[in-house]
Parts: sequence; C-alpha cells; structure tokens
Amino acid sequence: MKIFHDVCKYLSKITSIEELYLYLLLSTTIVLFVFFCIKKLGTFIFRKKLSGRREFVFNQMFKVVVNVMQILVLLFIWDDYIKDLMTLISVVSAAMTIALRELILNFFCGLYIQMKKPFKVEDRIEIDGIKGDVMNISSLDFEVLEISTKDERGQSTGIVVTFPNSVVFSKPIKNITKGFKYIWDEITVKVKLDCDLSSNKQTLYKIVNELEVVKNIPKKMKEQINSINTENRIYFNQYNPIIYTKLVDNYVELTIRYLMHPKKSRFVESVIWNKIYLAYKEGNLDLFTGTD
Repeated sequence: MKIFHDVCKYLSKITSIEELYLYLLLSTTIVLFVFFCIKKLGTFIFRKKLSGRREFVFNQMFKVVVNVMQILVLLFIWDDYIKDLMTLISVVSAAMTIALRELILNFFCGLYIQMKKPFKVEDRIEIDGIKGDVMNISSLDFEVLEISTKDERGQSTGIVVTFPNSVVFSKPIKNITKGFKYIWDEITVKVKLDCDLSSNKQTLYKIVNELEVVKNIPKKMKEQINSINTENRIYFNQYNPIIYTKLVDNYVELTIRYLMHPKKSRFVESVIWNKIYLAYKEGNLDLFTGTD
C-alpha cells in the first residue's frame, strides 16, 4: 500500500495533479481492470465446463455477483470522499441528476428482479402491449425477443426490445409462463345442424387426444400446480381436453379447449386443423361450410 502511495506522490510531482485525485483515479482503474479480468476468466471457465442453457444461467449469475462485489470495493475506496462527491453532484445540472437517479434506480431494480424473480430468462411476458420471450437480464436492463400480437399464437418478429429494469415498478407485467408452463388454447369448429353430434365430438376428441404434445400435458400440469401451491393458490378442476357446444343460427359451434405450451401453440393448431380437414374429406366430420 505504501508503494502505491509513493507512486501516486511521484506521479503528482510529474503531472502537477493533486495526489488525492491520482490515488482515486488509479485505484478505481485497477479495480475495474481486475474485475473485468475476473468476468472474462469466469466466462472462459463456464464455456469450457458447461454448455447451452446452464452456461448462460451460471454466467449471468456470476456477472451479477461480480458487479455487486465491484461496487462494494469502489464504495470502500471512495468512502471518505463520498460526501464531497454527493455535494459536487448536487450542484450539477438537473439533467445529470435525473440521469444518475435513473441509473441507480435501474441497478436496484435489477437486484429486485434477480431476487424476487417476477420473470426469468425464457419466460414469455407482456409489458405495455409488447409481448415476447426474455432473452437476457443485466444490471440495468433486460431484453425481450418480440412476438407478434396479432393473435394469441404470435410468433417471433425477430425484433429485440430493451426495457430498463425500473419498468417492473412503473408498468404491470403479464407473465404468461410463471408458475407453470401451459395455457389454455381453443379451436372453434362449425358442424352441420342435423349432424350426428356425438360422432363428430368423438372424432374431434380422438384428433386432440392422439397428439403427443397434448395428451401428456394434463399430468405435467397437475404436478406443477401441486409443487407451487405452497406459495401461490392455483386451482383448476379440468385438465383434459374438453369440447363445449353452442347452437348458433343454422350450425353448431364446437369449441375444443386444451392445455398447450404457448410457444408451441401455433404449430399444434396447424396440426389439429390438418387432421380436421382430413377427417372431413374422409367423411368422418360434418363441417358446416356456409353453403349448406
């Protein structure tokens, strides 16, 4: 430590910069460099030892811990001068003050997100009319890969939207996958008024229940709900696919309701409609075409 002070004193004589400022500047630079190297080393180790999602998750957690330690070390170095620094900040422009306030707010909101977890990476969320999948959560902001909101089965638009972490306190957040991964999806099929309703329902039940991605979900859904009921009271009395009947003018409306992972919704809907069309062509479904 004495050597470091001697170096600062020597540089002060050469540069005519006050020794105190050189000490703070060099100390801060060294700390930032050391923690930068620690981050790079951690990333290298994770890349060698882990892969895929585990590598990403551990790397993000490691960066958060390192950032917190870095801030604590800097606070320790600047502790004796922090009051003078705050006095200096108080006399700068209002715009700078607001900017610093937002940075600090975003940082602490980032800690809140990491601890409280209103959402996590890969969750599908909706904020202020923008829906998408969380790609990354950092100290100051998080990124969402946007999906189309034209319908409930939106697919990725390829657009990345960045939100400041403070949005968790200023906007309501809809988490579509929190707690459990599945949502209820529906398909409405119109059949003729004079059809064999029971036979048509059996055909539709067979189509839905034979899909592997659908028939295994009720059991998984029950297990997930049972595992989170200690913290969140969630209750469903129906897990298996069900068909609701409604008489509309000159046709019967059959609404198929089933559990589905939101990211697979559009694919499954397409498969079901293909099977419905095939059943219609084979004479096993009396679809109402609007021309009868």
